Amino acid sequence: MSILSVEHLTHGFGDRAIFEDVSFRLLAGEHIGLVGANGEGKSTFMNIITGKLMPDEGKIEWAKNVKVGYLDQHAALKEGMTIKAVLGSAFDSLYELENRMNSIYELMADATDEEMEAYMEETGTIQDILTNRDFYMIDAKVEEVARALGLLDLGLDSDVTELSGGQRTKVLLGKLLLEKPDILLLDEPTNYLDAEHISWLTRYLQEYKNAFILISHDIPFLNSVINVIYHMDGNFHSLDRYPGDYNKFLEVYEMKKAQREAAYNKQQQEIAELKDFVARNKARVATRNMAMSRQKKLDNMDLIEKIQEKPKPEFNFKNARTPGRILFETKDLVIGYDEPLSSPLNLKMERGSRIVLTGSNGIGKTTLLKSLLGLIPSLGGTVELGENLEIGYFEQEWPQDIETTCLQEIWNEFPGFSQYEVRSALAKCGLTTKHIESKCKVLSGGEQAKVRLCKIINRDSNLLVLDEPTNHLDVDAKEELLRALKEYGGSILMVCHEPEFYENLATEVWDCTKWTTKLL
Repeated sequence: MSILSVEHLTHGFGDRAIFEDVSFRLLAGEHIGLVGANGEGKSTFMNIITGKLMPDEGKIEWAKNVKVGYLDQHAALKEGMTIKAVLGSAFDSLYELENRMNSIYELMADATDEEMEAYMEETGTIQDILTNRDFYMIDAKVEEVARALGLLDLGLDSDVTELSGGQRTKVLLGKLLLEKPDILLLDEPTNYLDAEHISWLTRYLQEYKNAFILISHDIPFLNSVINVIYHMDGNFHSLDRYPGDYNKFLEVYEMKKAQREAAYNKQQQEIAELKDFVARNKARVATRNMAMSRQKKLDNMDLIEKIQEKPKPEFNFKNARTPGRILFETKDLVIGYDEPLSSPLNLKMERGSRIVLTGSNGIGKTTLLKSLLGLIPSLGGTVELGENLEIGYFEQEWPQDIETTCLQEIWNEFPGFSQYEVRSALAKCGLTTKHIESKCKVLSGGEQAKVRLCKIINRDSNLLVLDEPTNHLDVDAKEELLRALKEYGGSILMVCHEPEFYENLATEVWDCTKWTTKLL
């Protein structure tokens, strides 16, 4: 049974095409991985099928009475809403049904026999829906999901706008799972999630009986939960189906690419031979007809389009002069905002170390980085930075209302750069002209991350402080970042939840759960 049907979808931004005549069918029970490089249009596709964005052309048709749940990586939460209120809003439609049932009970007091029969039938239907949707177990269900995602530790009465990026993702994910939709649409659900909760989400999706579409650059996670790949191919603005996991897709896709390249080269050779024959024979009376025949063949030929490889990013960190042996040392440092997030910390990092911070979201990893860098005040103790430190800091995310373009961001950081140097620096990070001239807030998460990386790779440093640098990055960008970090001559302090990324890079792994004051 088809849950979603997309026919002849065409869409673009300005003169930049995203899709051209794309068709797509989602079948009941399919677990789909939606893959493609940063900026190919995966989130745009999600926005189109959920009605948030109107396509230039095409038809989007959902099966009747299908309930869709969408986890949007850019979703906003309103100030004043508590975690409990957001989770409870998953049952808003059921509360409306309960209100309708109560109003019917009031109407029964003055109902005729005929009206009473209709009222009894409607209330019976509503009662069945409420029972089947666990309405009378809402508090228990909310607590169950909140516990599984680590939200109970934050306090269900906490204001959602005061949460970290990872905590907000957990709240939105929890609401979505409580809604029990017929289809889940998940856009980068593992971004900001720690290993424990990724493991829980993996089990949940493996056992999920309904359909879902998942966007993720976390390949081990993707492979463990999907059975079909849909690939967004920027070369041909197409959406192609591949049964199996990501590894199987890569194998078949590379074969298809090789076949197309061979066909293109063969056709180009044929074109060259035909043109040469026409040029040599069109003026001779004896061979003019043959030349005209070959020219007609040229004119009517369906040209095979050359595959244009997307520009792959190049990250090469510049090394500053050698710093002192001790990069930083803390004495009884207490981090936090209104309340402490840590016990007194006595930490030390030496030159040459590559330290990864791990642990659940919300326990203070980002706060620790900002406290060490002096970006926020600590609640107690001291931080002593070493001599000759040149720090490159990668922040986890930008404000959602950022108004600058990519060009302006890099120019603000490097006012001495010429326009050519700014464009060249961004291009090396894998960004095209269209991206470079766009406002940062309209870029995908991966493209925004590349702009932030562009800032630190163009400045000399001897200590990189990286807060979740792999979030949103596509496979090629992750591989290039890992290569660049391995070759970097300085020291690294990094927050990361992907063991596959850091296990051959880190010299030490600090488990931040050992010093947090948060209940885990």
